Amino acid sequence: MARKLALRDALREAMIEEMRRDDKVFLMGEEVAQYNGAYKVSKGMLDEFGAQRVIDTPIAELGFAGIGVGAAMNGLRPIVEFMTWNFAILAFDQIVNNAAKTLSQSAGQYNCPIVFRGPSGSAGQLAQQHSQTFESWMANTPGLKVISCIDPADAKGLLKSAIRDNDPVCMMESEMLYGFEGEVPEGEYLVPIGKAAVRREGTDVTIVTYNKMILVALQAAEELAKEGISAEVIDLRTIRPLDRQTIVESVKKTNRCVVVDEAWPFAGVSSEVAYEIQKSAFDYLDAPVIRVNSADTSLGYAPTLVEEYLPNPAKVIRAVKEVSYAK
Repeated sequence: MARKLALRDALREAMIEEMRRDDKVFLMGEEVAQYNGAYKVSKGMLDEFGAQRVIDTPIAELGFAGIGVGAAMNGLRPIVEFMTWNFAILAFDQIVNNAAKTLSQSAGQYNCPIVFRGPSGSAGQLAQQHSQTFESWMANTPGLKVISCIDPADAKGLLKSAIRDNDPVCMMESEMLYGFEGEVPEGEYLVPIGKAAVRREGTDVTIVTYNKMILVALQAAEELAKEGISAEVIDLRTIRPLDRQTIVESVKKTNRCVVVDEAWPFAGVSSEVAYEIQKSAFDYLDAPVIRVNSADTSLGYAPTLVEEYLPNPAKVIRAVKEVSYAK
């Protein structure tokens, strides 16, 4: 059986189930306790688990990320919530230099089972310092696993897997879609880290994307179907480790690919996906891989600039037609 849950409720359910299951799991972050979370993801959790396991922190990302890393090295399983990954830049020293390197620096003697989570990407008119996408930043670091999704069922199953994982995991969510609803199975289940999902099957072109760009891709696929173009839509769900097999097998079938990525175009997830396709499916391609990214500039505040900056269905449709009609 399944019921409809909003993304925030699916995330909360995952944390509650894991905290009931394992008393070593705890949540910490800005406003996660008394205020029920900036986006109400942790609503009611303080009442059930108390202030020792749902912990309000100061506005000091570097500090509380470091506390989380130390707790993980000592056998606990922290969930560290960042109000936004934009603020987590301050904590990158702890994430990259400590959490990611604990296992290798200790010659395998210490694990660092910690989850860093919060929203990434644009959230409307929030301008340059609050609209950045960080999946590729984190995925560039050996030792970190990176998941990024907006489907509520996947979010719950992936977060549960992340909490149980013995390695540090960065989970990217979407501020704009905490209210996005989807069917979530009842009962215990996990979604494996490192496995993509085919959201729509098709035969003419593969569209690869993740997080809220999946909605853009699906909308574009609907419009393309009206013109007789069948698009297969792949939701990466995990950025590192990347599910290369699902991507390559789809491209071998469709012979064309468009990668949609909310991040800036240079050295991003879309670049890595394009590289993997040319490496493993070059002989199957009937056209070059095309990427649809956000503009290579900082995001402005005006609504017209936001609209022009971000990928949208029209941009994806143009890219698909370009690869479809390539000679």
